[in-house]
Amino acid sequence: MLIATLIAADQLKKGELSSAADRLTDSGAEISRIGDIIDGKAADIYFNGDLATARQALKFEGAKTDYVVQSATNREKKLLISDMDSTMITVECIDELASYAGIKEQIAEITEQAMLGELDFEEALRGRVALLAGLELSAIDQCLDEKVQIMPGAKILVQTMAARGAKTILVSGGFTRFADPVARDIGFAMAEANILAEADSRLTGKLNGNVVDAERKAELLEQSAQAAGLSLDQCLAVGDGANDIPMIALAGMGVAYHAKPKAAEAADAAISHNDLTALLYIQGIGASEWVKG
Repeated sequence: MLIATLIAADQLKKGELSSAADRLTDSGAEISRIGDIIDGKAADIYFNGDLATARQALKFEGAKTDYVVQSATNREKKLLISDMDSTMITVECIDELASYAGIKEQIAEITEQAMLGELDFEEALRGRVALLAGLELSAIDQCLDEKVQIMPGAKILVQTMAARGAKTILVSGGFTRFADPVARDIGFAMAEANILAEADSRLTGKLNGNVVDAERKAELLEQSAQAAGLSLDQCLAVGDGANDIPMIALAGMGVAYHAKPKAAEAADAAISHNDLTALLYIQGIGASEWVKG
């Protein structure tokens, strides 16, 4: 059994639900049930058919609705692992930090290329960090206060899943100086990120320890699932950039959130029109069951 979930950015109309069911039928699917519209914006279609064919049938431009097709088995996930920058928060921290050094435009251009997968992630990261050498540590706290905003729906998503027994992990190619307070604020059980080297209350332009890159993100997912006695099918991974692709591809449900093209192509689902509460709807969890973080 497969489930197609429609999540509208505003209001889901019955006509749009019927149209989606027709497209699935035309693709060879056998529909067994069409669920009610919940919260005025989301509904499920239960059917038998081919997963890839069904996803293609519901993939079209124009509508402000996200479509997710998945197996009914292990629909509700027991582990959430997420990227931070432009996923759980609205900004790229290194770009915003660079504004306090007067080089935001220079660093943001490199960040964009790295997220698109056009540059080696570690090389690009170390190069950008080197440009921040000499920046006072007080700029980090200022950046947290002035620039870092939590992504809409992030607290509800994480705290609802945690309340239902899921393990929650924030993993970032950014820095612990940002990831640790962000994780606490949102409600993640743990966080892992890169460590900025410091001396005399300033950044040295170097990193301490190994870099948290694409491979480390996927490794952390695998290790965490194994430690919790979970299969990868019971895991949900979400991110937006090229360095999230291995993690997204490994999880039972890999979600590209307002993502770069390569990440969207690699994902099981791409959320383009909704906030992070869409990840609860695709697990069959409506607003009446949410923890309002």
